[in-house]
Amino acid sequence: MEVRAVTKYTGISAQKTRLVVDEVRGKQAQEALALLQFMPQKAAQIVAKTLKSAIANATENFGLESDDLYISKIYADEAPTRKWRRFGARGRFKPWLRRSSHITIVLDERVN
Repeated sequence: MEVRAVTKYTGISAQKTRLVVDEVRGKQAQEALALLQFMPQKAAQIVAKTLKSAIANATENFGLESDDLYISKIYADEAPTRKWRRFGARGRFKPWLRRSSHITIVLDERVN
């Protein structure tokens, strides 16, 4: 039984989020939550929130045990980029690209 949770339009780029996502791929859900709690990256908080949502979906909607869940798929895709202008020297402007990402977590039940 696959259970999914998605967080869209996060304020962090997909490249920075993938550094956190790659650390927890394939781990038990509770172990991944403990690991994310002590990571210094801002993306770790958002990934942890998405993981908690996926665990809650599994226990409430499907009646699965949270101890049996593991992260089968987790990925961070690019979301729309906001483009801002900052004015530079000699009448030029410098574009600022504010990147965002979509985080998807799919949990599966590990049968012992």
